[in-house]
Amino acid sequence: PVLTFNRVQIEVQPSVKVKNGAPMSIICRADITKSTDFPLKYNFTIFKDGKLVFMTVLDKGDAKYEIPMARSSDTGEYECTVEAGGKIKSSNSLHVWVTGMTKPILTAEKKEVLEGEVVKLRCELPEEVPPLDFFFRKIKMNSTPKEKHIFEPYRNFSEVSFSVEEGDNILQFDCYGRRNVKREFESSEHSNKTLVTVREPFIKPTLNAKPSSNITEGDRIQFECSTVVARMHEIEIILQKNKKILKGVRDEKLLKYSTIAAVEDSGEYLCKVEQGRASKTTKLNVVVSELFPKPILSASMSKLDENKELTLSCSISGFQKANFSILRKNSNGDILLKNSKNLTMRVNVNDTGSYICKAEVKGIIKESKPVRINVYAPVSKPTLSVDSGLPEVVLGKPLQLICRSVMGTPPITFTFHKGNETKKIVTNDTHATFLDANITPNDKREYKCDAMNNHSSGRKTSNILNITVIVPIRNASLGSIPYGEVEEGSETAFLCSVKEGSWPIHFKIFRKTDRDVLLFEKSENADRVMWHKKTMNRQDAGTYYCMASNRANVEVKSRSITISVILAAWRKGVIAAFVLIPIAGAVTLTLWWFFCKKKK
Repeated sequence: PVLTFNRVQIEVQPSVKVKNGAPMSIICRADITKSTDFPLKYNFTIFKDGKLVFMTVLDKGDAKYEIPMARSSDTGEYECTVEAGGKIKSSNSLHVWVTGMTKPILTAEKKEVLEGEVVKLRCELPEEVPPLDFFFRKIKMNSTPKEKHIFEPYRNFSEVSFSVEEGDNILQFDCYGRRNVKREFESSEHSNKTLVTVREPFIKPTLNAKPSSNITEGDRIQFECSTVVARMHEIEIILQKNKKILKGVRDEKLLKYSTIAAVEDSGEYLCKVEQGRASKTTKLNVVVSELFPKPILSASMSKLDENKELTLSCSISGFQKANFSILRKNSNGDILLKNSKNLTMRVNVNDTGSYICKAEVKGIIKESKPVRINVYAPVSKPTLSVDSGLPEVVLGKPLQLICRSVMGTPPITFTFHKGNETKKIVTNDTHATFLDANITPNDKREYKCDAMNNHSSGRKTSNILNITVIVPIRNASLGSIPYGEVEEGSETAFLCSVKEGSWPIHFKIFRKTDRDVLLFEKSENADRVMWHKKTMNRQDAGTYYCMASNRANVEVKSRSITISVILAAWRKGVIAAFVLIPIAGAVTLTLWWFFCKKKK
């Protein structure tokens, strides 16, 4: 017998979307062609999400997997495999979605709690398969429900806690679930509502001020805060003003706090009672009327020269009977100068600073606004100098000047002058700088500076500073006498000159070799220098050049000249005598011999 699979097909009834609780059937069909009509066993296997869920052996080509009540957990990818006659074939996968989730079950750990405690809840979806999203809601009368979301990747239940706050009395809780199927979200219906009753552990506190919440500064005020509590253990009462804790008591039902009232004590006071997580507050507004205004400190002068007289006076508008004191502000604590409303003193520079006065009435002490006093010493005559040290500058380069006053109370105002022109004004403590950016040949070269501060002596002027402008070397050239060819043993004069440059100029003459040889070096207050070489030898032939430089620190090199050393004239004569006389003798003998022979 021969057989072949045409196809294996899977389908679901009534459809691929089935409602939760409805019956569902997964049908697997095998289409097989046989050579003859012979009996055949079909082995059917159905998988869901890769896991075996159904298996049967039949004599016919279709099998049915019955699910009487479909649940969300039956959602997934289904596939069937058929084995017959030693051959196996599988169907394509088919996605089945069981819509509608089961109703969740919500349970609360307690049905009755105290304010400040927590309510622990558990929400369960027994027939659902994770991952799942759980949503818990806390429902209060006339208020928007508070919701918490928890994702559970591996469990079909979740647990959460809600805190019970002040004002909570009857609370309801519910929950619902959500799952993600093929990137679509599906939510369950809400669970049953669970009721939780809340009891107060203590009543809202009472806050009173004695003798009244409206008093005058200097009077004593007492605050009393109390509550009624079910149990004393861990009860705490705290009194605050502007988030500052004034007093606190534990395991007591009454707090008392007393103080002498000042204007600064006006404002809102807060009494807070805490026990565990529970907390209740009461507020009280207190107004403290002013007994007397802040004192005013006045000075005869705020800026004055050293050794001058300064008078400080302290007063209260419309109020005379007070204990006054005058002090100087200090980072390590104010320094008392005099217990009086008036103070006269002769000042020096060290008396510069801030001064205050204080007034006391009925134990209430008030402080004036500080008054700044500046005492000035005169500036000394300033000195003007060049930043680089020497009073000179290279033409075209910037000139940096410093004006400095050794003595004088800052701030000091420095003014720079170039000739009769004001160039810059700078305010600093001890010195200032001025940059003359580009020095030109026609610039004025006289500079001075002024210094002054708030001392009555006025402005001081420095001596005039004359600046030397150094012109850099330009166009060096080298020449020689004689030029080009020189007889051996004769004298040669080398002349190195420049077209422009400030004196003194430093000249150098070199002969080029593998390593250039310095032959002559000299500084001159001139634009040229002459060097005489007494005797020229054959070894002196070669290429020569010179270099020139001055205080501008720029060396300028001339073009090179070539010197050839030739034989002297007397040496040529000697050579000629030694060569020509033997030749003349030989010629004479030859002629004599020729005439003699002809004669014969």
